[in-house]
Amino acid sequence: MSVEESPRKSRSWIVFIPLVAFLVLSGLFLAQLMSGRDTSTIPSALIGQAAPPTDLPPLEGAGVPGFTNADLASEVTLVNVWASWCAPCRQEHPLLMQLAGDDRFRIVGLNYKDDPANARRFLGELGSPYDAIGVDGNGRTAINWGVYGVPETFLVGRDGTILWKHVGPFTAESVESELMPQIEKALAEPTPGA
Repeated sequence: MSVEESPRKSRSWIVFIPLVAFLVLSGLFLAQLMSGRDTSTIPSALIGQAAPPTDLPPLEGAGVPGFTNADLASEVTLVNVWASWCAPCRQEHPLLMQLAGDDRFRIVGLNYKDDPANARRFLGELGSPYDAIGVDGNGRTAINWGVYGVPETFLVGRDGTILWKHVGPFTAESVESELMPQIEKALAEPTPGA
């Protein structure tokens, strides 16, 4: 009888493996939550780097040119990645329209994997804040920019360097507390070659 009990006793600890794994993972998640870090911030390897090569055709019928790296020369520029099928893009659009009234910087749109007719309808309903719109039908340019999803917005300095990235839709609070201070800092930088 003692011979049969020995294997049972040695296997009885196996039942606790899932519990131990659960406790370890719970501890890791709790440590992340308690760390105080902003978990909504997704770092970008492109911050401080030149904007990736971009040469996108225009959104036909939008009345603005396509989006190329030339759009990033000598002006502070917001590059907004959007799509008509994106509900958060619709949510942030009125804020982009307000920002478009500030002539100290430009707003360029990168229309991501969208149907052109739907994109035109979206802009027809809500207005267009964009000085240029490039159509990224297959999403390759967005991948080069390090886009995780839409909407995302990049702040590009006068020298074509990506200075800041915002993931998700803007809110009035994020525009005031995050975006505008970043724009002010970019505007304070000297113009290259000046």
